[in-house]
Amino acid sequence: MAGSKEIRTKIKSVENTRKITRAMEMVAAAKMRKSQQRMRAARPYAEKIRKVAAHLSLANSEYGHPYLVKREAVKNVGIIVITSDKGLCGGLNTNVLRLVLAQMKQFEAKGTGIRVTPIGNKGYSFMNRIGAQIKSHMIGLGDTLRVESLIGAVKVMLDAYVAGEIDAIYISYNHFVNTMKQEPVFEQLLPLSGEELSQESQGKWDYIYEPDAQAVIDELLLRYVESLVYTAVSENQASEQSARMVAMKAASENAKAVIGELKLIYNKARQAAITKEISEIVSGAAAVS
Repeated sequence: MAGSKEIRTKIKSVENTRKITRAMEMVAAAKMRKSQQRMRAARPYAEKIRKVAAHLSLANSEYGHPYLVKREAVKNVGIIVITSDKGLCGGLNTNVLRLVLAQMKQFEAKGTGIRVTPIGNKGYSFMNRIGAQIKSHMIGLGDTLRVESLIGAVKVMLDAYVAGEIDAIYISYNHFVNTMKQEPVFEQLLPLSGEELSQESQGKWDYIYEPDAQAVIDELLLRYVESLVYTAVSENQASEQSARMVAMKAASENAKAVIGELKLIYNKARQAAITKEISEIVSGAAAVS
């Protein structure tokens, strides 16, 4: 059994660790509320621009935007992988990266080329380790998300799609369900699903375009795709903070349990030492008498 001094040192160390995890839990809880507010604030804009995009796609059928045209042969695909920059958030990043890796293996089995755009340091490091062909990347998003910070990395992938280098683009992220549950998803970003857009449109719409229909539709669909990526990153950030809060709470509870066990061991060791001393005193007194 370890000595009393060694056990006291372990108890102090675990108590210090518990203080850190408690502080990280409270910080994650505060950030989680802000990220959820940002996620909910982005949803009305995303829904509105989706409806407008649906109306425009049906109102001007003679113009086929590249984002709406499905390629007959898919030779190369692009994958936008959204992860966190930091760890200590449970299996959040592991789950989404496992899903992406499984999809990549399916594409490779079909002989399809893969280009990757990781958003987040964890995804970027993972893609480098497995030797994926990285088209662009974005790390260091911070706690305050801005569309401007995403445009650069995403535009590289969109330009490659328009140029014909990539025939389809997919996006993978963690969908925020609630504080205790986050689901990794892998869905198609481009070409835009006509069924999904048509569900938002009822009847025929007609518009007067200024300067012309092509310029308006080009700009609108670009904003629509950017809003989809922004919403996905917002969902992932809300999931990250929720998962980190839950993970730090579990770590704090585990530390508390470990402290209780160490204190029990310490008390047993102290009791054994006292009993030994008493026995020695009694034995010495008996020997003297």
